[in-house]
Amino acid sequence: MHQIKQYIKFLFRSTNQHGVHSPFVYNLVTQCFYNKTKYTDYKTILNYRKALLKNSNILNVTDFGAGSHTFKTSERKISEMAKYAGSTLKRAKLLYRICKYFKPDNILEIGTSLGISTHAMSLGNSKAKITSLEGCPNISQFTSNLLNNNNVNIVTGNFSETLKTQDNKPFDLVFFDGNHQKEATLNYFKTLLETAHNNSIFIFDDIYWSKDMAKAWEIIKQHPKVTVTIDTFFWGFVFFRKEQVKQHFTIRL
Repeated sequence: MHQIKQYIKFLFRSTNQHGVHSPFVYNLVTQCFYNKTKYTDYKTILNYRKALLKNSNILNVTDFGAGSHTFKTSERKISEMAKYAGSTLKRAKLLYRICKYFKPDNILEIGTSLGISTHAMSLGNSKAKITSLEGCPNISQFTSNLLNNNNVNIVTGNFSETLKTQDNKPFDLVFFDGNHQKEATLNYFKTLLETAHNNSIFIFDDIYWSKDMAKAWEIIKQHPKVTVTIDTFFWGFVFFRKEQVKQHFTIRL
């Protein structure tokens, strides 16, 4: 019910490129978000997700985060995880376009899961070095074998611990998709904020997952180092461009 109410509010306050007066955001929306090009890599992304949707094997999942709105037990079928917990095809394509548009060299993903997003990002910029953090050992092993990708390094363990081994590295793109709790999200944000540079991009998944996640998003938006944010309802984009006047945008995708 919380998400439904928030989505109705989002529809009333959101706009498209015509309501954007920042050249940087306008170009991002028109050339990336709304890019209708049918990239050949989309087929690869689709096939990766299709294979997971057909996989009836079961994994015993250790969940360190906020848990699941769908799954009530630790034993989960891979096909159902891909359907209900993995990135949708639309979001995977958007993540691909973002990596193609910004060309981030160093990427951090918090929450590997079945690697749908990881796979899309690696295709979007094959030269990028991707570090992906996964809490569950069984998921980590499964996804590592599935991706078998030289530019992806999956680090297994509790995020609060594994993140400490990454906080001295500057990341061009950070995708927060592993723990949908207010305090954890804010802690990850504060930890990685120290390494953010002028052109870094932070993307937060499910910013309206709960009332607490919505509060976390509002706190992040107001941080003095944050200059531009884009609310797309399912994702929140954060930029640190010092040459930019502080602005918050709400964009329909």
